[in-house]
Amino acid sequence: MRIPRLYILQPLPLEQTIALEAAASHYVGKVLRMQEKQEVILFNDLGEQVSAHITSVSKKVVSVFVSAPLAGPSTSPLHTHLGQVMSRGERMDYAIQKATELGVNEITPLFSSRCEVKLDHQRQAKRVAHWQQIAISACEQSGRIDVPRIHNPQTLDYWFDNTQAEAKLVLHPHQTKPLASQTTPSSCALLIGPEGGLTDQEVEQAQTHGYTGLSLGPRILRTETAPLAALTLLQYIWGDF
Repeated sequence: MRIPRLYILQPLPLEQTIALEAAASHYVGKVLRMQEKQEVILFNDLGEQVSAHITSVSKKVVSVFVSAPLAGPSTSPLHTHLGQVMSRGERMDYAIQKATELGVNEITPLFSSRCEVKLDHQRQAKRVAHWQQIAISACEQSGRIDVPRIHNPQTLDYWFDNTQAEAKLVLHPHQTKPLASQTTPSSCALLIGPEGGLTDQEVEQAQTHGYTGLSLGPRILRTETAPLAALTLLQYIWGDF
């Protein structure tokens, strides 16, 4: 049986017994129905990853003994920030999950003129929390220790004015420049449009802010597929694939 791997928001002191936070206790005790002496792997936002075993299980609290540190996988030398115009339903969930598996460091949901998603501030907060949990779950599955940050939704204007990176790319079939011919950057901002694509005006706006067109071949990709293909290409040429 594969040892469960969990992200928790608390320190992980070695050779000590700790009570897991409420959400983690519920998941370990009620969902996984784990018992005393069973092993778990824990990691947190401090970059710590440890092996541990369960010492007690009650109705509300699961306690574990933290036994040893565990090395995590190395991080990519390329810091990637995905700007994804929001899509409806599970397509955005899928893009965030797979982008996390591919090593993305930051994701910013975006509004554009062809974006069909409308969110008030309350719904935005709920969606961001939902997307952040998807990223956490993807890290638990993929072995990552560094959980990507999901930013609050932004307009394209705000994204252009405030996103900094050594390389800036916009998915666009024209006016492209081969990645292999460019100097290897340490950071990259990647802009992906909605199902209907970015308008010509939005592409021109991106180019005036230093974005280079990126083409992924002759076929038109769905908005949730495009970031996967692009991030794979970036990691292969500039990152750790």
